[in-house]
Amino acid sequence: MPVSQPPAIFLMGPTASGKTGLAVELVQAMPLEIISVDSALVYRDMDIGTAKPGQEVLQRAPHHLIDVIDPLHAYSAAQFRADALRLMAEITERGKVPLLVGGTMLYFRALQQGLSGLPEADADIRAELDREAEQIGWPGMHAKLAAIDPETAARLQPADSQRIQRALEVYRLTGQTMTALHRQQAAEILPYRLLKIALQPSDRSVLHERIAERFIAMMKGGLLEEVQGLLKKYPGLHPDMTSMRCVGYRQTLEYLAGNIDDEAWKAQGIAATRQLAKRQLTWLRGMDDTLVLDCLEQDVYGQAQRAISGFLSAV
Repeated sequence: MPVSQPPAIFLMGPTASGKTGLAVELVQAMPLEIISVDSALVYRDMDIGTAKPGQEVLQRAPHHLIDVIDPLHAYSAAQFRADALRLMAEITERGKVPLLVGGTMLYFRALQQGLSGLPEADADIRAELDREAEQIGWPGMHAKLAAIDPETAARLQPADSQRIQRALEVYRLTGQTMTALHRQQAAEILPYRLLKIALQPSDRSVLHERIAERFIAMMKGGLLEEVQGLLKKYPGLHPDMTSMRCVGYRQTLEYLAGNIDDEAWKAQGIAATRQLAKRQLTWLRGMDDTLVLDCLEQDVYGQAQRAISGFLSAV
């Protein structure tokens, strides 16, 4: 990544790994500005079940992309990417560095790599192409490809049936050539020099304990009343909406409907949160060029600060 590009920092990790607390400390000591990367925190009036930072925290360390839509609406990765890019540009213009903090890994991927991708295979179109190939042969199909996408055709041998079929399939599914789609994806790559930090626990059982303690605290802190208030304030809210699929809310709706009792509510809420953390950790293991810090170490702040200082001094 060229040093001339502006810097940005990803601070990622599973739920309950301490991302918010670390980000708040960092932002008070360094020229950083926080953008939330969390598909639950975007919703207004969903505070307890999302572990949304309180007003006192937000006053010390303001977060962008918190409380941006009502629970009746959906918020996509494409919307997040557009909002985040706009905010990153504004933060950079103010002379600060965007610090993107959260656990919604799909958002991080969409931001870094873009959204334009090749469509999945279509059995009907492939069967149609096979029938055409039986009539004119794969060299004839290669000639068809050359007429619509000469750059891709030039890279393929006339007998390369698998790749010729895929290129023609993509064109018939999207109306765009492989060449155009690859260029579009390249244009969407994030124009920032990145430092990616991942908080991961050296002992997952400790993370599980934190998750259990936090969900129980949410239950005691008014999660049930929060969901009751949401249903009253937003008529038409139902379990299949994106907002209500957030961990903790679906289980609370089940409890309100009388489908589960107190113990099942607690057990299912904790289990669902642990499953979320497991998925987040799986995503993180698949990411490259990432600095992994043990979120259970006492000096995690010092390690993060030193890494960021070194990264920024190279700009």
